[in-house]
Amino acid sequence: MKDIKIKKHYAPSDRVFDIISFLFLALVVVICVYPFWNIFIISINDATDAIRGGIYFLPRKLSLASYKDILTRQTFLHSILVTVLRTLTGTPLAVLATTALAYVLSRQELLWKKPVTILFVFTMYFGGGLVPYYMVLKNLNMLDNFIVFIFPNLISVYNMILVKNYIEGMPQELFESSKIDGANDLIIFTRIILPLCKPIIMTIALFVAIMHWNSWFDAYLYTNSQSLKVMQSVLVEILNQYQTSAANQTASRVGQSVTPDSIRMAATMVATIPIIMVYPFIQKYFVKGIMLGAVKS
Repeated sequence: MKDIKIKKHYAPSDRVFDIISFLFLALVVVICVYPFWNIFIISINDATDAIRGGIYFLPRKLSLASYKDILTRQTFLHSILVTVLRTLTGTPLAVLATTALAYVLSRQELLWKKPVTILFVFTMYFGGGLVPYYMVLKNLNMLDNFIVFIFPNLISVYNMILVKNYIEGMPQELFESSKIDGANDLIIFTRIILPLCKPIIMTIALFVAIMHWNSWFDAYLYTNSQSLKVMQSVLVEILNQYQTSAANQTASRVGQSVTPDSIRMAATMVATIPIIMVYPFIQKYFVKGIMLGAVKS
């Protein structure tokens, strides 16, 4: 028998709707992408030439002086290592701790499950304040220590709720059959929960990684040593330096064609591009993880 091919006919109104939807989404893409592209072309344009304005789509006079000024600083290169180490260390530990807590709070047999969950949710809306938080870190000897980047950020209640809802959406028979086969909670967590929660785990891993990569305020408050300065805090110092006339005079003496605006644009690109390059690798998990973890049946 020959295969019967069914042709789908579009009504004129459907074609008009598709065209309007395409044009609208294309406009949204342009609105979202163009500011980033404009920052990029200004960052690679000659700083003194960029002052004239009129740079919209392509650089008028190519120059990498702003990137050279940032990337050749010894403090900045070291800060990149600190930031990468912080991200690579803090992300898996935070994901593991958050997922483990979510699994515990998702179990129906947990005593006082509801009050404990409410206690965690309470911390999302109410905090002790910056000064008490600082005193706690001081008493725990975390100030001016690398662990101040890691342990205070191990648990995110929002991420925990996403994972908890994701686990509660799984068939309960899966856990019951595992218990009958002799599996304890550790085996269930490592061999069942972690593999099945891959979409939501990758989603919260992206959230945590972005938080660690972009964080600078904790390094500004809780560290004094230059060896612990993260990339974002060094970029803030560079931007502040170039806001002064003395910094501009220093730059002109070494023959660098840079301005505060060109440094700001280059710093934005340096801080943004690495974390953007990670997103395509976990994009396929992102929507699925958010949708399944945010809705509780």
